[in-house]
This record gives sequence, C-alpha cells and structure tokens, in this order.
Amino acid sequence: MRLFRLACVLSCLAAPALTAPAQAEGAKDLVNELAVKVVNKSTPELCAERDNVELDFVSPEVRHFTIQAAHPSYIGMISTDRWAPDFSACNIPHAEGALPRKTFFETPTLWLTGLTDPDFWRPANVPIRVGDHVEPGFNYIQLWMLFRERAEEVLVLYPSDGNWRIRPLPFGDMRWTAYGSSFQIGPLEIQDSPAGPRPIVAIKDIAFDPAKKAFTLNFVRGGSATVTVRQVDQDHVALDVAYSGALPGNLPFAALRSMYSNESNADVARIAWRVKDGKGWEESPVLSFPGALVTELWAGRHSASRHNLSAPDMVFSHFQP
Repeated sequence: MRLFRLACVLSCLAAPALTAPAQAEGAKDLVNELAVKVVNKSTPELCAERDNVELDFVSPEVRHFTIQAAHPSYIGMISTDRWAPDFSACNIPHAEGALPRKTFFETPTLWLTGLTDPDFWRPANVPIRVGDHVEPGFNYIQLWMLFRERAEEVLVLYPSDGNWRIRPLPFGDMRWTAYGSSFQIGPLEIQDSPAGPRPIVAIKDIAFDPAKKAFTLNFVRGGSATVTVRQVDQDHVALDVAYSGALPGNLPFAALRSMYSNESNADVARIAWRVKDGKGWEESPVLSFPGALVTELWAGRHSASRHNLSAPDMVFSHFQP
C-alpha cells in the first residue's frame, strides 16, 4: 500500500525531477556552455537485467564536462527498496555468489578494492597504478569512503569494458541506496560479445591519485581522460572529466547506459534536456526521446520502480571545449 501511494504521488509530477544540486550545477556558466549531440540508441526490452537504454554523446570539440548522480526528488518518501535482480523475463545466464575482493590501497578514510570475475565477458588485463604500486588487472574496481563509522561504496569502475557507476552517500537516516544507470567515458566503440554487439571503451591502463581522488585513463585508441571525484555528499556525487591528447574525432566521447522494461520496472524512464539559449527544459519518455543538441541532460524517473527505487538520477552538463 505504501508503494502504491508513492507511485500515485510520483506519477502526478509534471516537471523533470531535477534535484537542487543538479539545478544549481546546471545554472553556472551558461554563456560559455557547448551544445553536444545526443543520439538515442535505446530499444524495447522485456528483460529487466539487460541494458537496453543507450544515449551516446557526440562532439569533436568537447574536452571537459561534468557527470552527476543525484538522489531522486522522492528519496525522502522511500521506506523500503528492492535490490535483488529480476531475471523473470530473461534468457541470459547469470552467476551467483560473492567474488573474492582484494584491497590494494587504503587510508583511514578512503580505500580501493578490486574483484576478478572469471565469467566476465572481457579479460581483466587493464593494469591500475597507485603511486609505485601496480595491480595487473581487475574486472571491478570499487572506491570506498568512511561515512558514519562504516564503509560506503560510492563508485565502481569496470576497466574491462569502460563502464562506471556512482551513487551518493545514503540520504538522511537511510543505511543504503542502490546503484542504477552506468556510463562510459572515452572513445566508444562496438565489440561483439556472447550476448551480441556491445559498446565498450578500450582502456590501456589506469592511474589513481589519492590526494586528488582522480583516475587517469589512457585509451587504446589514443588520448586520455582524468576523472576527478569532485564532491560526494548525501545529495549527489559530482565527477569532473577532462580529456587530453588526440582522441578519435569520429566516435562518441561518452555514453549513458541503463535499463527500461516499463514505467514500473526501470532505472531510467524519462529524459529532460536543455538546448543552448532555450527558454526551458524539454522532456520525453526515454524510448521516444528523439535525440537533440543539448547543453545539459537529465535521466531519471517520475514514478516508482519495482526495484532500485533509490537509484540516483543522472545529469550530464558543463560541456566545454
């Protein structure tokens, strides 16, 4: 009954559920912002565990931008959440059980762990360096922070295919909130996988600077990116992305990936975007989003989802040459 009332309240929202942090970030530097092309490659999908939402960001000029994960506007109304995967309409194999974890960098307030998954579709052969220490490769790298006397995972990077996920610290008195959409940073290409063609960013190696909380990625196709964790709090996470070197000009520079089965089973159901010099936000259901030249893009939900209800909204903004 609680979930039903929440769905009724949320479905009546008429405007994009932009959080205060997202709005504040998007209001800066409007004069100098760059418009980038967003191509919607999303397709219908029954399986709730397959990423069928794909938004590609394309611009040969972009060298800087910001990615945020912000708690949804309804976060304070959530009493329970579901996080278990839903394979009810899927024909894909899935493994269960915990993977061994290795801590390879640690301070009293910040640490990195890595996991290797023998069933991952690409090998764990991307080395990561922290100072003088080099690990030969992991399928998952997790960034943890100390918060309220416990470890909170705020970021996970998949070096094998270039996917990232981020989430804010738990809202209010909540003990946990879900990951949701993933994204990719760097020259996006398509590679065959056992499940069919998939977008990847091929990473040659990674370096992490603990003092700056910054990951530097060198790409197989040339060029590099420095991804800095600028802010983490109970409202949002903000990453600054800066490219350097010669990046391939004919490939997307970033992508958002997520899942949508229907309005009640989705990590992203709605898209809102601003155009340069526009008078207001435009918005659309994710599958019918026509693509656009945008200066800022929000991806999230207005109504309750069966699982991952606490997963954050995603905001891409501050595109700069």
